Amino acid sequence: MCGIWALFGSDECLSVQCLSAMKIAHRGPDAFRFENVNGFTNCCFGFHRLAIVDQLYGMQPIRVKKFPYLWLCYNGEIYNFRQLQKQFGFEYQTLVDGEVILHLYNRGGIEQTACMLDGVFAFILLDTANRKVFLGRDTYGVRPLFKVLTEDGFLGVCSEAKGLINLKHSMSTSPKVEPFLPGHYEVLDLKPSGKVASVELVKFHSCKDEPLHAAYDTVENLPAGLDLETVKSNIRLLFENAVKKRLMSHRRIGCLLSGGLDSSLVAAMLLKLMKESSINYPLQTFAIGMEDSPDLLAARKVAAYIGSEHHEVIFNSEEGIQALEEVIFSLETYDITTVRASVGMYLVSKHIRKKTDSVVIFSGEGSDELTQGYIYFHKAPSPEEAMEESERLLRELYMFDVLRADRTTAAHGLELRVPFLDHRFTSYYLSLPAELRIPKDGIEKHLLRESFQDSNLLPKEILWRPKEAFSDGITSLKKSWFSILQEHIDLQVDDLLLEKAAEKFPFNPPKTKEGYYYRQIFEKHYPGRADWLSHYWMPRWIEATDPSARTLKHYKSATKE
Repeated sequence: MCGIWALFGSDECLSVQCLSAMKIAHRGPDAFRFENVNGFTNCCFGFHRLAIVDQLYGMQPIRVKKFPYLWLCYNGEIYNFRQLQKQFGFEYQTLVDGEVILHLYNRGGIEQTACMLDGVFAFILLDTANRKVFLGRDTYGVRPLFKVLTEDGFLGVCSEAKGLINLKHSMSTSPKVEPFLPGHYEVLDLKPSGKVASVELVKFHSCKDEPLHAAYDTVENLPAGLDLETVKSNIRLLFENAVKKRLMSHRRIGCLLSGGLDSSLVAAMLLKLMKESSINYPLQTFAIGMEDSPDLLAARKVAAYIGSEHHEVIFNSEEGIQALEEVIFSLETYDITTVRASVGMYLVSKHIRKKTDSVVIFSGEGSDELTQGYIYFHKAPSPEEAMEESERLLRELYMFDVLRADRTTAAHGLELRVPFLDHRFTSYYLSLPAELRIPKDGIEKHLLRESFQDSNLLPKEILWRPKEAFSDGITSLKKSWFSILQEHIDLQVDDLLLEKAAEKFPFNPPKTKEGYYYRQIFEKHYPGRADWLSHYWMPRWIEATDPSARTLKHYKSATKE
């Protein structure tokens, strides 16, 4: 995890522009480098480093003797860099996993490079010999990337939008900043002036397709067949492989643990594999909540069962409310459910950074979207529509859960790893018949739970614990986090302001005082940038006025049983 920033064709003095690069210093607290590109007076790279692998030679932009004309800045982890080295006989100059991008590009061009990377990444690759700039981002957008491209060819690229919004350029209006789409790469021509022209934007991977790199994976041919035992065995095998490959780190590994199914499975599998890999320190697990929250109690049970070194972070409503502004600034969004769920994750990340030496943090993101874990999936009209909804959620992760997970951890210099979004695991799960994946017997994620039924990884009551929304599980059943927020905000936003919300905010107008309050904070930091969020996250197939699971009828009946 780190922060990348680059400019091509800047009209302004670079020493002024590079102040913008400092806006993402939190992503890489270990080192910083700013470097001009030889021969191009108005092109430069900025890099904030969080040292996870190769402490000595890991600074960027990465340049190796073999390819002096290539410059690479990337944020991410490439889990199959050793397999690709073996497969193609690459001679690495460093221990940095991203060096493989240079070798792949030299061997087969940008398309093969993007398709061969098993991991999470956002990169800027400059080829000065052929005067090309390439941008790329992983399938689900686990690693963030934003860009500015003006009509006259000025390009700015950064891990977070805040590093681009104050760039100076000879235009009457401020240039449009937009997220770079996940699963795509872009090819740009670099002119002698340092300006660029976009040649093509290519979608190189879709979540349903088995990735090209699967041919060189450590798990080779999976047993074919759709009988339940084969399917369950393949799910276990691929999930274990997803966690195992993410152990790659020279820094201490920890795990977020809410006591829900997803984070508990990740923590249990992680602990098992750390023992097998002879990692000689205990796994630290981290739970956050207010006094008597269901998540704290469940996480305690899981930690005791798996034997992790467990940490609890207790916060009160005042601390949560006070964090709202810095959370929205970090997130760069005003989406209601994202803001609510981010407060707990932001505060627990702050604790991890201050009080422990864990830096690489595992988490359960992506499972709800992939395995149909949201409670509203019980209302899906058909397995096919549930399947389409699952794929839509995965495509939009970069605006919601993955955005939350990245920004709240990166704000405190932590690196997040999300095994449920492993390419092999997701493409296999999505290839299964639609009717296998729907909720069954009133329980969501039935297939995933069933797959681990006999593994002894988790206690039965955790394996079959019903869904609890993360933002609600951190508070008590008596009073939900969203109720606490709404009560506070009700006094902050006047009724008349809400009535005129559509006039003030014609794009995505807020419908509630809570939505209005978040939007005001967002506009204060990012005025006129509301289109970074195309729509609010809301449940489907039901008449929902609030994104919280605790407002749904199914949740109420499930908690009474």
